[in-house]
Amino acid sequence: MTINAYGAHAGDKPLEPLQITRRAPQAHDVQIDIAYCGVCHSDLHQVRSEWEGTLYPCVPGHEIVGRVSAVGKHVTGFSQGDLVGVGCIVDSCRHCSECGEGFENYCDGMIGTYNGATADAPGHTLGGYSQRVVVNERYVLRIRHPEAQLAAVAPLLCAGITTYSPLQHWNAGPGKKVGVVGIGGLGHMGIKLAHAMGAHVVAFTTSESKREAAKALGANEVVVSRNADELAEHAGSFDFILNTVAAPHDLDAFVVMLKRDGVMTLVGAPATPHPSPDAMNLIGRRRSIAGSMIGGIPETQEMLDFCAEHGIVSDIEMIRADQINDAYERMLKGDVKYRFVIDNASLSS
Repeated sequence: MTINAYGAHAGDKPLEPLQITRRAPQAHDVQIDIAYCGVCHSDLHQVRSEWEGTLYPCVPGHEIVGRVSAVGKHVTGFSQGDLVGVGCIVDSCRHCSECGEGFENYCDGMIGTYNGATADAPGHTLGGYSQRVVVNERYVLRIRHPEAQLAAVAPLLCAGITTYSPLQHWNAGPGKKVGVVGIGGLGHMGIKLAHAMGAHVVAFTTSESKREAAKALGANEVVVSRNADELAEHAGSFDFILNTVAAPHDLDAFVVMLKRDGVMTLVGAPATPHPSPDAMNLIGRRRSIAGSMIGGIPETQEMLDFCAEHGIVSDIEMIRADQINDAYERMLKGDVKYRFVIDNASLSS
């Protein structure tokens, strides 16, 4: 079937209306009419060839929510009309240990929702800036939030799981002091989730103007990281720090905030490397710097269920598809609180 989409034909070209083809649902496929798609910073990096290997035409979007409009004959877990989501993964090898343990995100054969290899035309996956998507049922997620919140649920499919997974893995919760560095698309979700998990949450920001906003999101305290006195008050006191900043910066400023055996996990992906941390800051108190990338399908469903139970959604600004190029420029300036979401109904006009 031919549908409307928004994408680009080259890294130096703006996104524009396209027509793309989706396969008819196969035996284990779920066809989804997309209601909304979140806009991730990764979309911008990939479509503009700031990350290597972009395949064109590139249709971004991996924060997809909508309704099931058809299912294959062997699908048992979903029915027409169900509210569902699709995140960053639409396929994987399905037989390695990572897939077997529910960590498809770390499978060497993981296929991304866009720019991944596929037998479908044009030979690579095309994402959620489109009217419809067809996905194997294994990679479809059930949404239990009220339908009225559906647009604000979309960013959970990337920003939500990207922050939930490390918070869960490193046991953020009651009795733990957790820092969140950066208050953007990822950071605002990290604050909400860590607060809901019962941790004492401290937000780090470079901007004094974000102090009250961070508290409104659930931060117990806010530290302006350019203020040396504020930093010094928290030195050596954190169990865990979630660093969401996607630009190169001084990691040592936050490493020294960790207590003995504390961990800082990086989830932001800068275009160029961070300056190397001082090894003595790690050695001296057995501190660690780790990384985490999205999450597997079972954990993503767990995250969605947790968010539904606690009433957690993203703070969003809705846009039409034809506003995406302006939204990208605003996103580069940090001019969004905190995530753009495309109203995919605008693709029909």
